[in-house]
Amino acid sequence: MTSPDTPGRPGGDEPTPAPGRARPGEPLGDPGAAITPGFARAQADAAAFSGVRSGVTSTETPAGGADFGAVRSSVSSTEQPTGERSYTVQSGDTLSHIAQAHYGRASQWSRIFEANRDQLDDADRIRPGQVLRIPADDPTGA
Repeated sequence: MTSPDTPGRPGGDEPTPAPGRARPGEPLGDPGAAITPGFARAQADAAAFSGVRSGVTSTETPAGGADFGAVRSSVSSTEQPTGERSYTVQSGDTLSHIAQAHYGRASQWSRIFEANRDQLDDADRIRPGQVLRIPADDPTGA
């Protein structure tokens, strides 16, 4: 047995390490010894589980693939069709001539003028190449 004043030994100043642990500066176990029994047991446990396979089974009936055979598509709009057309001004045209050609009445020129106020300041000043909006026929005949 060791004396009480020997550090790191039973009865000394440093606690004795837990089994399988080395003291600072000391190797763990005998370097020339065979593998420790705990390690051999771990290897044996690993070998016992080497043939283990995993899998998942269920009691549910497998669902068939998605059936998209009844799917239909369409496009619709809540906006009412306007029937608005466009007209490119030709040399010599007047709003009255354009109204006569589209509405059958030259007096409807103001409808074309009002529909194109964003680009017309004067009904008598239309230019060849301008593209004018021609509003849909008015069913009331106004």
